[in-house]
Formats: sequence, structure tokens, C-alpha cells
Amino acid sequence: MSAAGGRVQELFTQLGITIDPQLYRLALTHRSWAFEHGGASHNERLEFLGDAVLGVVVTEHLYRSFPDKPEGWLAKMRAAVVNTYALADVARGLALGQVLLLGKGERQTGGADKDSILADATEAMIAAVFLSCGREAASRFVHALMDPVVEAASTDGRATDWKTALQELAAHLGLTSPHYVHTASGPDHNRRFEARAVVGGDTFAPFVARSKKLAEQGAAELAHRQLASQHP
Repeated sequence: MSAAGGRVQELFTQLGITIDPQLYRLALTHRSWAFEHGGASHNERLEFLGDAVLGVVVTEHLYRSFPDKPEGWLAKMRAAVVNTYALADVARGLALGQVLLLGKGERQTGGADKDSILADATEAMIAAVFLSCGREAASRFVHALMDPVVEAASTDGRATDWKTALQELAAHLGLTSPHYVHTASGPDHNRRFEARAVVGGDTFAPFVARSKKLAEQGAAELAHRQLASQHP
């Protein structure tokens, strides 16, 4: 067993999960590998199921953990933790990229670290646990993966719509509406986007993220915090 595979299996052992070996392999099989091997089965059907299981477990966790938060906040928090980028980071923590079955072309172009592929594999692995061991085991697995993500998101403001907050602050201060300037860099599989908020003629600090949307949110937060400190 590779060190990467060992990380996942170690977590299974800690959680008392015995996963079906065939489902485990299927969860790690990308369609590019399947195409190169005579149309073998791949993990997209598992991904479909895993996405549903993940959504239910995380939604229930948010509902129970934050009883005083309104529906809108809960929805934003769920979107902040159940998305391609967050799931890809979870997969990196398990080193799933090292054990994915990828076609030669996909691997050569960085597929083992591509956010979408890693996120899909995470969801597929959740489904593999669900089918192997049932709902309770799948719930334990999701909690082990996602509770730290929820905890981090709940303390760093990820449920705040910073673009809207910045627009409201600018209006309150009598400033022009914010707009954003962008740059992008890096290869397609590891693209990085930089955004800066421009408010009232001032350009604020940049924020770099893996999508234009996330970069704008981060830039809006930086600008909001600076403006708010200047106008208490």
C-alpha cells in the first residue's frame, strides 16, 4: 500500500470502516483511465451518490450546530464548505491525488492535483463508504472530513457575502460602487486569479484564489475591513 493509500486506510481504521476493495478502487478511477482501458467503469456514478450523502450530512450538522443562525446564513455556509475547492483541499489532506487512476494524458497535464478531479474523488469515496458500510458509517466519514472545514469556515467569515457588504458600506460612506480588477496566472489545471477592489478611486490590497468569484470575495473582505477601520 502506498503512503497515500495508507492515509485513507488509516482514517477508515480509526472510524471502524471496512470498505469494499472494488468500490474503493472504483472511487479512485477517473474516466480518463477508464477510456484508456476499454471503457472500464469509473467513479462518476459514485460521485453522484456521494454528493447527495455529503449534502445531507453537512446540512444536518450546520442545522444542529448553529441553532440561532437564519436560513440564509446556513445556505451560505453550506456553499462555503461543500464546493469544489474545499473538497479538493480535503482530498489533498488525504493525498488522494497520489493514488488516483488517471489516463496518461490527464496525469501529464496535472490531473492528480486538479481541483475538479480531486473533489469528484472525495465524493466518490463517500459513496463507496455508504455502499460498503451504510448510512451511519458514511456519516462518520463525512464528519471526520468536513467538521474541521465547517469549524474553520464558521470563524473566518466565509458565510459573509463580502461583495454585498462592501457595496453597502461604500453607499453608506457616499463612495462610488466597488468594482474589481483582475489578473490570472498559472497553467489551466492550477489557475490562480488575483482581484483588487476599487472603491472611491482607491485600489485596495489584492486577494489570490482559485476562482475569479473567490478572489473577488476575498478582495472585497480586505477592502471592507480597511474602509471600516478608517471610518469607525
